[in-house]
Amino acid sequence: MQDGTVWAVEMAGSRACVTSVDLDGKVETRIKVGGRPNGMTVDGDGRIWVAEAREGVVLCFDPDGRLAKRITHPTDRFLWPNDLRFGPDGHLYLTDSGILDTVFITGLDINPDYATLPYRGCSYEIDPIKGQVVRQFDENIKFTNGIAFGPDNFLYVNETLGGSVFRYDIFGSKTPQREVFGNVNKLGDSPVWRGPDGMAFGTDGNLYCTVYGQGDVTILNPAGEVVGRLPTNGPKPTNIAFASEGRRAFVTEVSASRIEVLETPCEGLPLFKPRLAI
Repeated sequence: MQDGTVWAVEMAGSRACVTSVDLDGKVETRIKVGGRPNGMTVDGDGRIWVAEAREGVVLCFDPDGRLAKRITHPTDRFLWPNDLRFGPDGHLYLTDSGILDTVFITGLDINPDYATLPYRGCSYEIDPIKGQVVRQFDENIKFTNGIAFGPDNFLYVNETLGGSVFRYDIFGSKTPQREVFGNVNKLGDSPVWRGPDGMAFGTDGNLYCTVYGQGDVTILNPAGEVVGRLPTNGPKPTNIAFASEGRRAFVTEVSASRIEVLETPCEGLPLFKPRLAI
């Protein structure tokens, strides 16, 4: 946030909330969401938009915590709303991991059969004012996860199972095709769930992607090549947000339930934060 506080979602059933941490490390519960809040973003009016995985909805809260809008799937339900970002057009873009959280995970324990589960991952464009899905991008991705807009205004989405980051020319085509941009996994098989999670662009044009199970933030240059890895203290980083000022990033790390601060080579590319009359 602009005041220097860091806001994060907590997925644990005993918490299920949006939490803030101030510059002195004070922790405060801001919004009681319920369910399983997974990803979060903020608009230009300070409203908090949350991807809630347990009920399969997107929720919008006023800064004081009042529920302002509830967005549902037009025909059924979102399977696992994971992460979300606003685009340069003012619309909201959401990844859906493509599987119910109750099938994939119990508490913090991942289903040992994760490699063979039937994933139907995809991404959605949502009109946040009307609260309606505009279109769907792609299908059958094996656990769609992190999402970001690049300086080229292409939409970047990753697939955790396999480690790929995809790129879509969503403003150049009504039905954009998947393009493999890069891969963040180190070479070799992994005995644990491993792959890209949350990600954000820096002002250097590089993509900074947390890699769950690998314990780092992997850096991809504009050509999609790995040009660096920033190690995290814990092995399970889940998301990244650049500080509003300075060369720092805040990374959520789930194994220790903490927020780590990483020094970065650059500042973060500012997020789109549209003013919305909802």
